[in-house]
Amino acid sequence: MMKNFFLIFLLVCTVACAQDKQALSGETEWQKEMNADFKDASKSPLKKKDLKKFKGLDFFKFDSTFVVKAVLKRTPETKWFKMKTTTSRESEERVFGILTFELKGQSFQLNVYQGKELMTTEGYEDYLFLPFLDDTNGDTTYGGGRYIDLRIPEENEIEIDFNKAYNPYCAYNEKYSCPIVPRENYLPLKVEAGVKAFKK
Repeated sequence: MMKNFFLIFLLVCTVACAQDKQALSGETEWQKEMNADFKDASKSPLKKKDLKKFKGLDFFKFDSTFVVKAVLKRTPETKWFKMKTTTSRESEERVFGILTFELKGQSFQLNVYQGKELMTTEGYEDYLFLPFLDDTNGDTTYGGGRYIDLRIPEENEIEIDFNKAYNPYCAYNEKYSCPIVPRENYLPLKVEAGVKAFKK
């Protein structure tokens, strides 16, 4: 009897644990990495109470139509400016270039930024920052817009994968200081890709 009970317990635990694992796995490698980072207390931006019940971020289903090739027009003469953040801190940035691409049959342009501090940070020397707003903000996605990480390409073509759009850390915890997306980086359509709004 005891043996049977143990086997049933083991089976229930295995199923439950597998479900937990599955909830954290994600549909793509990037989603799996995001979920692993958010679950890891040493990296997670989540508050302790949210971390305890965290099962995984809410993502839109991967959609290949939101992976686009963009032409990068570099703007080497642009001046450094203070990008406002959600706190009193200001981030020193410059427009590295203008990205032109087609999405859902329409042509768009977005500014891509380079941070002065990150240029001197090991591993981030070629990092570019693409913040954007779209028509899902405040509805299915975070009201303040989302970000995409890019790297400086060798040529003048760069891939933008909107499935990798993520929320600023301040969407999870107001203690973080997050750059405010400039209005000129607004896309007048619904970008139903990437991370959805966080339900607390």
